[in-house]
Amino acid sequence: MNWKVFITGVVAGAAAGHFINHYLLEPKTISGDVILENVKEAFKQEGPIEGSWIQLKKQHYKKFAMDTFVYHGGITAIRDGERKQFEFIADATTGTVIDVYLA
Repeated sequence: MNWKVFITGVVAGAAAGHFINHYLLEPKTISGDVILENVKEAFKQEGPIEGSWIQLKKQHYKKFAMDTFVYHGGITAIRDGERKQFEFIADATTGTVIDVYLA
């Protein structure tokens, strides 16, 4: 066997392995901006909102068996004629809102 062919095969295999692991197997995260827009749309269905924010740095979150990375954010909304501050926690991988609470 020619050693140049062998080395070329090893390099090609390593590159393919890296590509598969990095781009296909690692979980992808959803942009914090996209999650914030989805949460805002959900809140708008129940009444007007005045403001919103989201931390774009993901944070580790572990509660019982749930172990994931999340975004924290907030919405200022008018409910029953009063301004109320809500905060939420959303899974960075799925975009699912895990918790919403009054701040």
